Amino acid sequence: MSDEIQIVSIRELKHTAAEEAREFVVHAQLDTVAKKSTRGGAPFYQLNFADSEESLVLRAWENSSNFKACDDLAEKQFFAITGEFYQNLEHRSIDTKSWDLRLLTGDEAAGVLAGSTSLRAKQEADYAFICNTTAGVSDPRLSALCALFLNQFGERFRRTGAARKNHHARRGGLVEHVAQMMRTAVQVCIAYPMLNRDLMVTGVLFHDVGKLWENCYDADGFTMPFTEVSELLSHIPFGMEIVNKLWRDLESNEELSSDWKQLDPASSRVRLHLLHLVASHHGELQYGAPVVPKTPEAQALHYIDNLDAKMEMFEQGYVTSPEIARNVQERVFPLPGKLVRPLEKFDGPEAEAIAPEPVVQESAVVAEEAELETPPEIEVPEVKPSGEPVSALSEAELEAKVAALGAGATPIADPTEEEMAGAKGSSEFLPIPEPTEEEMAELEKMMGGDDEDGAAPF
Repeated sequence: MSDEIQIVSIRELKHTAAEEAREFVVHAQLDTVAKKSTRGGAPFYQLNFADSEESLVLRAWENSSNFKACDDLAEKQFFAITGEFYQNLEHRSIDTKSWDLRLLTGDEAAGVLAGSTSLRAKQEADYAFICNTTAGVSDPRLSALCALFLNQFGERFRRTGAARKNHHARRGGLVEHVAQMMRTAVQVCIAYPMLNRDLMVTGVLFHDVGKLWENCYDADGFTMPFTEVSELLSHIPFGMEIVNKLWRDLESNEELSSDWKQLDPASSRVRLHLLHLVASHHGELQYGAPVVPKTPEAQALHYIDNLDAKMEMFEQGYVTSPEIARNVQERVFPLPGKLVRPLEKFDGPEAEAIAPEPVVQESAVVAEEAELETPPEIEVPEVKPSGEPVSALSEAELEAKVAALGAGATPIADPTEEEMAGAKGSSEFLPIPEPTEEEMAELEKMMGGDDEDGAAPF
């Protein structure tokens, strides 16, 4: 093998390997090793490796140089796997013609636990964003709660997955999920000022806090063990208990609790609304929520949570799902249908440079009023208490004033009976006649099946 071989993560290997074998080095942890037999009785070893994002299966056959060495391999050790890897299109897998193992040093193993260079940088930036955003919470009770959680459970938080599968199912995936939800929540609060920003930010941080005991990876590996408490309670009730525990710890500080008594809204209501966000974030009872969202913040949090999960499914699906037609890939569960490649973003002159200036149109009523001349003032005769005018205008004087006001105007004649009948017949509210059979046939022809290119004719 060559002296310089590219070191990649398992995910990068799967994206880079081609039909023709090529040398790579992969740093990963040996999750399991098992001796098995083929249907014909031939023995082989199956080795399952894992890193922060993906898993890789290797096999050592009886006639290979690695077969005997597998007897001495210990699970949970970290290795550098050097081999000639290629894409097996028939089995849709990554295979290797030959491979060798080397134990990693302590520093190299720590690097594997931290993730690939790109993933490590992303998760570090995400965690810093969470810390900075929660530090900006103005409500002292929610701010103190966030700080206490990050101080006590930050390390565990950073190795917890957002799920066991489907979305952000990797070591540190919950940090990515919470950070992206928090970015969205901040912007949604700008669009909808009625939302309580402090409550939204805190609710995002704590909505999945129970997963720290449900989806947490081992400190020294990529195994996500099951626990009795997570099976019996699940992450929503357990998360509510964590919020209550931290809140009680803060209230036990007499200096804090005395200050909180003077705050409005009352601390009891602040805690109650935060608990409601944790309890209702699944949105519906059938999806495990003990209560449906009943506040604007709870409804917004549910949608933000669902949106980020679905966007992650699309993003990963475009990378891992096989293509079955041009721009079409196989369905990724639980998305509702096959994946279709998204429309590329427009790559041309900036919209501001080519967009026409907006035209501000005045209201027609305002425009008409602006064109009207100020009518001459009309002297209103003073009225006596009896209701009779002080000095009534004579018929000649009245005609003269009317003539002065309407000089040049054309008198409007009353409409004739024929004109009135015509006006009634043209009413837009009269029933529209049903189309004829010929018109319906023509309409169905226009709205018919796809054309030769597969595009709808309309």
